[in-house]
Amino acid sequence: MHTARFTLDPAFTVGEVNPRLFGSFVEHLGRCVYTGVFEPGHPTADEAGLRQDVLDLVRELGVTAIRYPGGNFVSGYKWEDSVGPAESRPRRLDLAWHSTESNRFGLSEYIAFLRKIGPQAEPMMAVNLGTRGVAEALELQEYANHSEGTALSDLRASHGDKDPFRIRLWCLGNEMDGPWQTGHKTAEEYGRVAAETARAMRQQDPKVELVACGSSSQSMPTFAEWEATVLKETYDLVDYISLHAYYEPHDGDIDSFLASAVDMESFIENVVATADHVGARLKSEKKINLSFDEWNVWYLSRWEAHAKTFEQDDWPEAPRLLEDNYSVMDAVVFGSLLIALLRHADRVTVACLAQLVNVIAPIMTEPGGPAWRQTTFFPFAQASRYGRGQVLDVRVDSPTYETKKYGEADLLHATAVRAEDGTVTVFAVNRGRTEALPLEVALSGLGLTSVVEHSALADADPDARNTLDDPERVAPHPVEGTALQDGTLSTVLQPLSWNVIRLA
Repeated sequence: MHTARFTLDPAFTVGEVNPRLFGSFVEHLGRCVYTGVFEPGHPTADEAGLRQDVLDLVRELGVTAIRYPGGNFVSGYKWEDSVGPAESRPRRLDLAWHSTESNRFGLSEYIAFLRKIGPQAEPMMAVNLGTRGVAEALELQEYANHSEGTALSDLRASHGDKDPFRIRLWCLGNEMDGPWQTGHKTAEEYGRVAAETARAMRQQDPKVELVACGSSSQSMPTFAEWEATVLKETYDLVDYISLHAYYEPHDGDIDSFLASAVDMESFIENVVATADHVGARLKSEKKINLSFDEWNVWYLSRWEAHAKTFEQDDWPEAPRLLEDNYSVMDAVVFGSLLIALLRHADRVTVACLAQLVNVIAPIMTEPGGPAWRQTTFFPFAQASRYGRGQVLDVRVDSPTYETKKYGEADLLHATAVRAEDGTVTVFAVNRGRTEALPLEVALSGLGLTSVVEHSALADADPDARNTLDDPERVAPHPVEGTALQDGTLSTVLQPLSWNVIRLA
């Protein structure tokens, strides 16, 4: 077995982790909202209809910013439908997901949900720039954020929310580069409306933080040109450009799937290069940060096949859509994607796991029944808990393997985060499917003397998963034999594993 190696030194860092890196996403899609976070009549439901078993898991997961209400849903969203007495709200057709939206859960319920999660949960609101525009965005902003004394702020108070929602982080539309998007626009068209909306929202509140739509994936035919065109219009008006990426194995190519983070890191670096090029042309000292506000493992091809079966006259309410059941292999890839985000924490300062409950989610529920953790729950919860602090620069010397998509890829994917108290957590993935991977880490100037814990998510069956019938089949387990001696950490990473090694 060849050994993988890297060195950690506090003099070489990437940047501070923004807590928003551990965000998530609640969209009116499938059962994410209804029978997910919101199910009046459920045995655990509180007086507002929120499932307390789900709230407990969301707190354990450690999510921060939660993006809402979409996603593709937002491009047909009328915010006025989602406020006021629930029994008076209109039912609407949702073109994005061929469903009927009841609007029983709306803006006020979303804010109440965040407040019950705790102070770490921050709203991240998307405005509709598909079928609506500047005026509607301003009206939503006034309703949500203005304190009192105007028609819309007083309307909010009359609906039972005297205190403003204080939403700081706003998305200017969603995936407007995608032909599937209701109100899809060219880069020039979107850049203009995004600039106009941003300028107007800043007139109402100069402190808002705004996310312009970037590309829906690096494979989009307009990628990079889209970012450059949009940022020429919006550079001085926005704070972030968005990225979206989903990964699944294609044609049985597992080796490429395991190296999905190679594409994610390339995507990040290419968007940074494009944004900085625009900034240089504008002679601006400002840096645009990245909001990776949709990312996950998603078996998209299954959804595309299912979408072809829709009956045109059938518009179900909260159907079971995109309920991928994740395996150990999926969780290892998922953990690798988290590592990619942390490795670029200097520029990726917002990220949202899509989505939170039921829909390609780490948390699953059964209507009237239990909630449970998917395999992907564990890497996210561990990264959110232990990945706070300064990301150390990790340059691996690793054995490699061949992939069809990405050529030669490292078997080891790793990063490390140094907390304020000086402790260090190493996050590492072994992409090797059959062989264990010895790892040595040289520790320089960190003052570390002991291994607090080494846990791994791995299984003899890479297809093992947690289900309604067996909700605790997969969980991280302790790893024996990891040692720190004479300034060197030594361990062996199990095949196809996600690892968390805590040092003090």
